[in-house]
Amino acid sequence: MNFDKLLSRRVLICGEVGVGKTKLLTSFLKFLIDRGLEGDVTIIDLAPEYGGIGRSVESYYPGVRGLRYMRPSKVYPPRLLGKDAHEVLHYAEINLMEARRLLDNYARNPTRILLVNDLTIYLHAGDPDDILRLLDLCETFAATAYEGMALEDDKGSGVAAREKHGLSKIKEHMDIIVNL
Repeated sequence: MNFDKLLSRRVLICGEVGVGKTKLLTSFLKFLIDRGLEGDVTIIDLAPEYGGIGRSVESYYPGVRGLRYMRPSKVYPPRLLGKDAHEVLHYAEINLMEARRLLDNYARNPTRILLVNDLTIYLHAGDPDDILRLLDLCETFAATAYEGMALEDDKGSGVAAREKHGLSKIKEHMDIIVNL
């Protein structure tokens, strides 16, 4: 992929579980570092890392800790951990509170480049407009988002429908959508 084409763009990397979304985002991050832009980058990492589902940027690039890297102490995979709709929603709300804290932190002190790993964790319970407002604060935006069938069973919580709706709204504002 020609990463030069992603600069000053809004990019969404979508796909099923395990297709390399985070790996591609990490490759873009390494490209930015090689270009000397590490001081202009914020990474918000919301990947749950549970049972082989969701990988953090740090798992591909441990040096990310030397950058402006924000990650909740714990991210829950709601559909995998929740035994019923109530539990799925409970985990989604916990994730939302943690993610919102990081997004607010970014909004108070934005950088030119914002990378978000596993944006769909926010969309389980959060408003996609919150993400869209962040686009005005950065020059380059790149995020990963789950889009597939493997995690369709949300135990009747409505999380999957919220995720799909939020993702479709965000896609309308993207310059480039990469489907893996």
